[in-house]
Amino acid sequence: MTPRFREDKTTQAAAILIGLSEGTINYMKLVKLLYLVDREALNRWGQPVTFDDYFSMDHGPVLSRTLDLINEGARPGRSSYWHEHISPPEDYFVTLLQSAGTDKLSDAEIDLIREVHEEYGHMDKWELVDLLHQMLPEWIDPQGSSAPIAYEDILTAVGKDESEVRCIRNELDLIAYVDERLSEETL
Repeated sequence: MTPRFREDKTTQAAAILIGLSEGTINYMKLVKLLYLVDREALNRWGQPVTFDDYFSMDHGPVLSRTLDLINEGARPGRSSYWHEHISPPEDYFVTLLQSAGTDKLSDAEIDLIREVHEEYGHMDKWELVDLLHQMLPEWIDPQGSSAPIAYEDILTAVGKDESEVRCIRNELDLIAYVDERLSEETL
């Protein structure tokens, strides 16, 4: 089971990173920074911020649903929290349209987002791609395709032992189960 993707938290995290980048950022760089936020959140707390799906692609890891939000735009006739706050890409850059707030993020998550930006935000997209290829053992070269990156892959890469990985996986499965039950009740 996979926990529900959190577009609201993803948007707020992205908005912070865009704001820290003077209101505009290359979207490949944004996706890499969000991956680093989720990776470190998994390491520290056993759960990511976005609950996105991760894939190895030629230019490093990506958050699949976030990349879809950037590339595909809002669905016709449906509102999108992301698209209310973050522009469609123009020349590979996205811009903050309006504040997304931070009410869905904890103080610790906000601090982590700022830490990641402080450490990696000065790099351009290609420097970041090259660094992530070297530093992320969970990323594999997909040779022009894509390959999923499981939570377990990330947890193992950050040094969690088999028992910790199993425990965290069980907690993530429980979150997914609760998400599913709650969504059934709201239908």
